[in-house]
Amino acid sequence: MNYKKILISAFVLLALIQLFVPAKMIWDRENVIDKGTEYKFRTAPVDPSDPFRGKYITLNFKDDTFIVDDKADWSRGEPVYVYFATNKDGFAQIKAVTKEHLTDDVEYIRTKVRYITRDSTNTICVDYPFDRYYMEETKAYDAEHAYIQSQADTASVTYAIVRVKNGDAVLQDVLINEIPIKDLVEKKR
Repeated sequence: MNYKKILISAFVLLALIQLFVPAKMIWDRENVIDKGTEYKFRTAPVDPSDPFRGKYITLNFKDDTFIVDDKADWSRGEPVYVYFATNKDGFAQIKAVTKEHLTDDVEYIRTKVRYITRDSTNTICVDYPFDRYYMEETKAYDAEHAYIQSQADTASVTYAIVRVKNGDAVLQDVLINEIPIKDLVEKKR
């Protein structure tokens, strides 16, 4: 009898853990969206599909590089903290890249160094953790087409709205000329 109680207790505990983990992940993302600082990141073109995750738009960002004092101090794949400021046009730009967390007064994300330039500019490129915007399957192709067209049009302004809080970042929306990409797809249908 005692063995059955232990087995049932273990089962209930395991079930609660399985419910808690995804609920915590969802709550953390929603918390970043609700209370995080909003930044607009200018984008550049690309766009594949993932058979396991579905259709998405791959976003490249124009401002993902930073000049460092000595590129020999940095290595590819190294974890870093990226701090942001907003430029005069309202878009995010990298304010600092550090190996250690500096302060909670300025918003930052935890990420990695994507690559280091081989020229004399001492430039590193960071790997933003919000480079995929997932779409509903039926709208993904039209969204992909609208995104590619906007990247080819130099007069078009395409950017991602990203919420940043305590090292975490959540991609909230992609806008083309101030219109959410989902709305553009709906208009074309």
